[in-house]
Amino acid sequence: LDSQYGMYVWPCAVVLAQYVWAHRRSLPGKRVLEIGAGVSLPGVVAARCGAQVILSDSEELPQCLQRCRSSCLMNRLPHVPVLGLTWGRVSPELLSLAPIDIILGSDVFFDPKDFEDILTTIYFLLEKNPHAQFWTTYQVRSADWSIEALLYKWNMKSTHIPLHSFGADKEHLASSSLPGRHTIEMMIISLAQSEGT
Repeated sequence: LDSQYGMYVWPCAVVLAQYVWAHRRSLPGKRVLEIGAGVSLPGVVAARCGAQVILSDSEELPQCLQRCRSSCLMNRLPHVPVLGLTWGRVSPELLSLAPIDIILGSDVFFDPKDFEDILTTIYFLLEKNPHAQFWTTYQVRSADWSIEALLYKWNMKSTHIPLHSFGADKEHLASSSLPGRHTIEMMIISLAQSEGT
């Protein structure tokens, strides 16, 4: 992955930030981790709404980690931790994380070769807190791409969230030309309940 991808505010980030804002009253005191954060718009919004936020991007992309730190400084959030986490890799940083309530990920499902690594990481985090949720937005790039089989494999489920339910079904959000005419979807991923629970 080219580190330049983490230098832009992508349409999915605006939509996810809108969802975070729509749920701002539930965020104070929640532990939130943004994965693949890049410029960190959803995580910054969550932090400004009172959540205890940790921003993360690949440990292999120091430029993206610096972008996360810069976003925090520009938004007067100097104490928000920034962590190098690489999807699919169980690192000491991942192991040391306290249970997370909400995981944020905007447009992390952009390359099918990464889908299982992403979901492996999400599963690990959800296992630490079975009530946690992964809030994610993605741009539809191919009708052939799906994570359903991987969700089943990792004992997770997804719930589709209609964009109109939080006012994100418009061509322009927050006085921005984003998300534009892209096809953006949102879902919440959580652990599937085992039988008898």
